[in-house]
This record gives sequence, C-alpha cells and structure tokens, in this order.
Amino acid sequence: MPLYIKDDWTADLVAQLARVQGVSKQDAVRLAVQAALERAAEAVPLRERLAALRKARPLPPQTGKVADKAFFDALSGDPS
Repeated sequence: MPLYIKDDWTADLVAQLARVQGVSKQDAVRLAVQAALERAAEAVPLRERLAALRKARPLPPQTGKVADKAFFDALSGDPS
C-alpha cells in the first residue's frame, strides 16, 4: 500500500534522515516509525508490560517438588 507524503517539510525531513542513515526514503520512514513505536511501548509502565507478558505466557503449574541444592547438584552431575 503506497504512502504519499504531501507535506514538503516532512518529505525533506525523510530525505535528510535517509541521507544521514544511508538508506532509502522507504527504509528511513520504516526505521523512524519503528523507533517511535518502540519509544511508545517503553512509555507503558514495566508493571503493565510484565502483566501482559505473564498473561500471554503463563507459568506452568507448580509441581510441589523442591528445587534444593541436591536437585541442582544432580543436574550438574555433582555427586555430593
């Protein structure tokens, strides 16, 4: 889908960014939009981002087993 920039000032800014970064105007627009979206995502508080992550990828149910020193020693092959 084409994107038409009708504002000369904006088109000049895109051209300037493309020159500075050594990329095409299309890539300059993509990089700028991607950076803006990343900044917007970072504006969401960490607590909310983690809550969304936990909701999307819940932890498996607890097994009731204890992960003590002996457990980790057995995983590493340490016989003690």
